[in-house]
Amino acid sequence: MHVSVTDAKAQLTDLVRRAEAGDDVVLTRHGRPRVRLVALQRPDTKRTPEEKKKLVAELLEIGRRGAAKMTPGPDAARSQNFLYGDDGLPE
Repeated sequence: MHVSVTDAKAQLTDLVRRAEAGDDVVLTRHGRPRVRLVALQRPDTKRTPEEKKKLVAELLEIGRRGAAKMTPGPDAARSQNFLYGDDGLPE
């Protein structure tokens, strides 16, 4: 089920109940899927090996998609160099 974020505001309680019941609830913005509502499993709930494999595969796919959007920036060791002179003292 796909619902726009605007429409979801008016029916959030129902959408949460649907997600808790196992329905696939996806929130869209400008017609594009943006967020999926999923029920949290209770800590005492055990996952089967098949469920664990599926979850790992989904997380790896999300990581692959996210990695393509990342751009390298300055590393932490050198990110503040502009604050210091050649002698290592603040300018």
